[in-house]
Amino acid sequence: ITDLVEKYGYASTGETFSIADPNEVWIMEMIGPGPGGKGAEWVALRVPEGYMCAHANMSRIGEFPLDDPENCIYSKNVISFAKKKGFYDPKSGKPFRYCDAYDPVKPEKCLYCASRVWSIFRRSAPSKKFSPDFARAVKGAERYPLFIKPDSKLSVKDVMSLMRDHYEGTPFDMTRGIDAGPFGTPNRWRPVTWKVDSVEYAWERPISTQQTGFSFVSQSRSYLPDAIGGVLWYGMDDTYTTCYIPLYCSIDALPEAFTVGNIREFSFDSAWWVFNFVANIANLKYSYMIKDIQKVQSEIEDNFFELQPAIENTATELAKTNPGLMKKYLTDYSVTHGQQVVKRWEKLGKDLLTKYNDGYVKNEKGWIKSVGYPEQWLRRVVKSRGGTCKVPIWK
Repeated sequence: ITDLVEKYGYASTGETFSIADPNEVWIMEMIGPGPGGKGAEWVALRVPEGYMCAHANMSRIGEFPLDDPENCIYSKNVISFAKKKGFYDPKSGKPFRYCDAYDPVKPEKCLYCASRVWSIFRRSAPSKKFSPDFARAVKGAERYPLFIKPDSKLSVKDVMSLMRDHYEGTPFDMTRGIDAGPFGTPNRWRPVTWKVDSVEYAWERPISTQQTGFSFVSQSRSYLPDAIGGVLWYGMDDTYTTCYIPLYCSIDALPEAFTVGNIREFSFDSAWWVFNFVANIANLKYSYMIKDIQKVQSEIEDNFFELQPAIENTATELAKTNPGLMKKYLTDYSVTHGQQVVKRWEKLGKDLLTKYNDGYVKNEKGWIKSVGYPEQWLRRVVKSRGGTCKVPIWK
């Protein structure tokens, strides 16, 4: 990566990269030199064994060692360039911090970015009792550490859960409040910021957001052959309403539904549109529909986890005698199950539309029930609309 940007340049205003193989994980942050410049300034740190890191559109690397190449590498001008641009003054007596020089803290960055880091950390290490102050842009609040040790080892399923987060169970829970509507949708339509009486406000920016195009959990294991040990658990659209599908790194084909689609034209042939179909329908009666979605989601994903040891044992045996057949075996597994999930999600969307048509709720026999609105929301309606909803009483 660094050789490429040195040769061709880097135009981005800054990015954080997670780089992993079966044995180690590094976090690298990089920023371009601006118009007319060449190359890039960057720093990379190895994640300590047993620790984790989280980043969300905000620089996370602060101080870093200049003499520990086993655990930290950096561009030769990363400090001098900051000095030249006036981003860092060594006379200040303060040590050089990459994040302070190249991505200074701003209130909006805390709200939109640090909040996501806080939520991952609070869930992964609840014993640490991480304060939300920095995430809420409290001036002078302490930044979150770059690396933390989770209270227990995280599984693939745990990481999927972390990515399906709207700050549930916190004061910032997006399924609560008048802005969640009567049925607790965690989605807030853009723009993120808005003004009332010249005062600026902002919606929460969660980890799981409706405009997600795709997401994945990358699983790498050193005790298996590379062709088998590397799995990309891939999901289309919103993390909360998607279903993660295992795609092995050695496969040479993808599910057809993953390769077609046009953002300007809906099609059930496209996985992206199928998952959008379900996610958007859910907004109509979210607190009801999400339970149906999660039921199917859990059934499929749990089944993948149950099948995984047997699939990989078979693939490992095939790899010993016929690597080509092993690749075909894993390709067929990923492609077949990927297509099946897309079809199941299409059926799920149609089932939701049928079950909740026109605001009713149908049971398994097709009988409809009027469920109305939650009492708390009705009280807000009465308060805001006064007597316009009140039924007159004649005496």
